[in-house]
Amino acid sequence: MRDDGLDRAIDAAGGIAQLARKIGISQPSVSNWTRVPAQRVVVVESATGVSRNDLRPDLYGEQAGSAELVDPIDAARAQEYALLATLLSAPPSKRLLDRLAALTGDATPLGRAHAALADAAASAVAAQVEREYFDLFVGLGRGELLPYASYYLTGFLNERPLSRLRADLTALGIERLANNSEPEDHAAILCEVMSGLADGSFDASPEAQRAFFEKHVSPWMGRLFADMESAGNVNFYRTVGALGRTFIEIETEAFTFAN
Repeated sequence: MRDDGLDRAIDAAGGIAQLARKIGISQPSVSNWTRVPAQRVVVVESATGVSRNDLRPDLYGEQAGSAELVDPIDAARAQEYALLATLLSAPPSKRLLDRLAALTGDATPLGRAHAALADAAASAVAAQVEREYFDLFVGLGRGELLPYASYYLTGFLNERPLSRLRADLTALGIERLANNSEPEDHAAILCEVMSGLADGSFDASPEAQRAFFEKHVSPWMGRLFADMESAGNVNFYRTVGALGRTFIEIETEAFTFAN
């Protein structure tokens, strides 16, 4: 039996098939959920507008009442990772594009990347962005880019970087989603994990968070985003690539300084 949070997300999306499509996974996977898995909360929230507190009050209800316990910088980092996870997992809906168009920037590199993303979202047509996403990450047979750690680090899918990642996720108590065919080393899933580590949804020390980033994110994800920036026939996702590359550079510098 589905819980209330999942029912609300399905209703907001317009049905199970529509929710699966919005978050970029198969319909049977969503059909088998009894509640929104922890690793999918931020993506479902962005896709449907149903707050994480309503989707998983067991994870976020208490945190919502004591948000001051989360460092503002970590909260901002979590939001950045959640945004990247959403845009990497599925093409944005018209509703999400409208929300992105309202982003504001500043003179910092990240602020300029936000402003560029907002400009691209304001002029984007949802159907065209969906085509960009398909050509980049899906394609007829395969997309222009393969957003997996194993591929970027070894040239092949499902290689040793994936097995090492699975071992570390198990050590952190993060379980693989049932009936999800997407390997855990997909960039969207790694961004979801980093978001959960940053906002405290996944219990891990700062040292464990840094080690996870340095082992599974920084060696390759910046290159993925740079490849998105230089990909052919894209407009919206070029700005997503610039945002991701800039943010990963900031994260790398911050973790290096902390170390």
